[in-house]
Amino acid sequence: MNQKLYLLILFLSLKSFSQNENKKPQDSIKKEELNEIVITASRRSENLMRSPITIEQLKSAEAKKMGSPSIYEALENVKGVQIITPSLGFKVINTRGFANSTNVRFAQLVDGIDNQAPHLGAPIANALGANDLDIDKIEIIPGTAAALYGMNAINGLANIQTKNPFEYEGISVQQLTGVNHVGNVDRFSPKVYSQFNLRLAKAFNEKWAFKINASTTGGTDWFADDRTDLAPNANASTNLFGADNPAYDEVNGYGNESANRKTLNLNGKNYVVARTGYRETDISDYDIQNYKADVGLYFRPKAGHELSVTYKTVLINTIYQRSNRFRLDDYTLNQFSADYHTPIFQVKAYATTENTGNSYNLRSLAENMDRAFKSDDKWFADYSTAYKNAVTNGSAVADAHKIARMLSDQGRFEPGTEAYENKKNELVDINNWDIGAALRVKSTLVHGEGLINWDKAFVSFFEKIDAKLLSGVDYRNYIIVPDGNYFINPKNDGGNLTYQKFGGFTQLTKDLFESKLRLGATLRIDKADYFEAKFTPQFTAVYSPKQSLSFRASYQNGYRFPSIFEGFSNVNSGGVKRVGGLRIMSDGIFENSYTKASIDKFQSQVNSDVNTAGLTQAQAIEKNKSTLQKNPYTYLKPEFVNSFEIGFRGIALENNLFIDADFYYNSYKNFIAQVEASIPNTTDPNLIPTSLYSRTTQSRYRLWTNSKSKIYNYGGSLGLKYRIDNTFTALTNLTYTKLDRTDDKDGLEDGFNTPEFNVNGTLIAQNIWKNLGASITARYQNNFDYVSFLVSGTVPAYWSMDAQVNYYFKKSGITTKLGGTNILNKAYTSILGGPSIGGLYYLSLVWETGKI
Repeated sequence: MNQKLYLLILFLSLKSFSQNENKKPQDSIKKEELNEIVITASRRSENLMRSPITIEQLKSAEAKKMGSPSIYEALENVKGVQIITPSLGFKVINTRGFANSTNVRFAQLVDGIDNQAPHLGAPIANALGANDLDIDKIEIIPGTAAALYGMNAINGLANIQTKNPFEYEGISVQQLTGVNHVGNVDRFSPKVYSQFNLRLAKAFNEKWAFKINASTTGGTDWFADDRTDLAPNANASTNLFGADNPAYDEVNGYGNESANRKTLNLNGKNYVVARTGYRETDISDYDIQNYKADVGLYFRPKAGHELSVTYKTVLINTIYQRSNRFRLDDYTLNQFSADYHTPIFQVKAYATTENTGNSYNLRSLAENMDRAFKSDDKWFADYSTAYKNAVTNGSAVADAHKIARMLSDQGRFEPGTEAYENKKNELVDINNWDIGAALRVKSTLVHGEGLINWDKAFVSFFEKIDAKLLSGVDYRNYIIVPDGNYFINPKNDGGNLTYQKFGGFTQLTKDLFESKLRLGATLRIDKADYFEAKFTPQFTAVYSPKQSLSFRASYQNGYRFPSIFEGFSNVNSGGVKRVGGLRIMSDGIFENSYTKASIDKFQSQVNSDVNTAGLTQAQAIEKNKSTLQKNPYTYLKPEFVNSFEIGFRGIALENNLFIDADFYYNSYKNFIAQVEASIPNTTDPNLIPTSLYSRTTQSRYRLWTNSKSKIYNYGGSLGLKYRIDNTFTALTNLTYTKLDRTDDKDGLEDGFNTPEFNVNGTLIAQNIWKNLGASITARYQNNFDYVSFLVSGTVPAYWSMDAQVNYYFKKSGITTKLGGTNILNKAYTSILGGPSIGGLYYLSLVWETGKI
């Protein structure tokens, strides 16, 4: 039904194009869209209708009319965009599948400057971005942008464009006050949410200008409390399930994962038992306190030339989610940048520094809080004794396990007590996840690039051939201070860890048939440390038979080089060592290890044979040893995507309807993913099965490697903008994203983690009465499979509504906005392991002046 509706709308719209040229021009969508300029798709200014690839944009003026409290959050209403929410202060943009909370396949820029956290290779949401008052618009490429940007942007790129102080002078102040956790009486009473934004811009004359921005955000985060058991069948052979399962491992409970379990032989039966651990809601700090500021100085020596120098700083206190959940405390980012551009060339340089401050790993905190009270060996020994005594005294098996846990846990640190807080403060300052929980990383990203418009330098020649030529080069270096826990320098030379990349591209576009057809070709080359040079081509075509109609097609491919933590991490975490996939980090581990999947299966079969077939442990090990499989994976290679895309844009229905549609097909290979494997603590082949049966006689690793699968996905999106009259405008879009198939599926494919259908619609009314406006947005996405190292399962479908009313007081220059997101307060989750998201209701006051 959805596909038929899609085609019907396209047919009716195309049919109306023949009538458009004879209509009298109106102040309508035609004027708005035909005059819209975008820069991100081609790295040069061009008309939106002639863009060679799909590009979405959200203007600040339009976002203010939506129910979202900020323009960044309003991106959820943009065609083709998926937003996931690991916390209230942290939202992640994704397009075209393979979403996760780190999302290293999607780049995010502010005025062309990458705002990633260096050691992650991905942005911390909008932490280093602009505040709402300074954002002009956001442009998004929902597909690979590697040929032009080379920033590992194989799934997409967002470019936040700010307001230039020469064009946008004045003072702007915003205070947004809201409330969330309404109705969560079992966990929190309603909590106040506050956001303050300031923008000050001044042009002293035609040559000099400056601007200052500042922002603070405070509130109480959404909480994560999913109690689904991740090991429901660990004791299936003894019929212990649910609350009776001694290996119970809830999603948002930490310290009871596989690394915290042991198989105990109790009265002739093998039981998998986990330590108790702690729930996130008991041990996490949900207070949000984020601050950011920037200052910029701008100089125009002559017309068309501009030099800008900016400094940005950020302090973050919030929850962050990767393969574990983290509390970011006093986490800081600082960025220095300089940009000089003319009509002919542009040079840009910037450096971003990162300091994780007093941040810590919630899982490591939980498991080491347990161990600080009682060692694993002592706890499991006490558990065994208590269980046997309980059975001797007549307790049933399930009750005996509960009694054993209660007695073994006596004296453990309880959240909320002084003893717990003292021990927590001690552990979060220990930078070793085997015994502590601290995240202590200091890193720097240094980037430089240059662009030259050859057609501007040699105008007469390129005008004769009706073509344009753009070239660019860039250099990037990641510099990490080894901390001895998260990163070490594999060269062991006492210096910092460095990881460099060089790149360059040339783009040629040519107009044909009286500029109705525009062909483009781009060739890029990138070379990163430890890898050979990779070439990335892009070919595009745009056909515009009329001013109000254009068709586009493109083919391109892209590479993603491993990020710093994928290539170089060296983390000890609860007896499992996570190791980067470069040979310099993991030499010998791949060749000598066995996969965790086969070890888990082997251990389960041994336990089953002991418990149900009456075999001795030695007999069961001998029977099932063939289950063990050597690790078939090897050292990291760059990830690769091939992408084909077609689309069209057009204006119809007497210039009141704007249509943008696209369809794409991608193929991926060498997905960068993780595999868990163990090396037995013996070289005797006869003893290897026995060594791999016990967790204490094997060295356990989590290794970054490449999936052997080749993966295909496709999808499309349709966006409609209809101006009903001078008061009402309707916006709607439908996004379809499908994992087509996986060849040679090996289980290491990164999770597609994307709903098949995502649809939203917004009705905007302005000047309903004088300066009164309002809007309402409805949003739906279907359920989808989610795969991650933290948890895998199904994210339920959900729908939500946002709404707002606003009024502009012309005399005072104040705009009021009363609104809410998820106004029906029907809680949902956007990712597994993440928080439950309820309603947020707010009042925003914005005061703006003109020139100062």
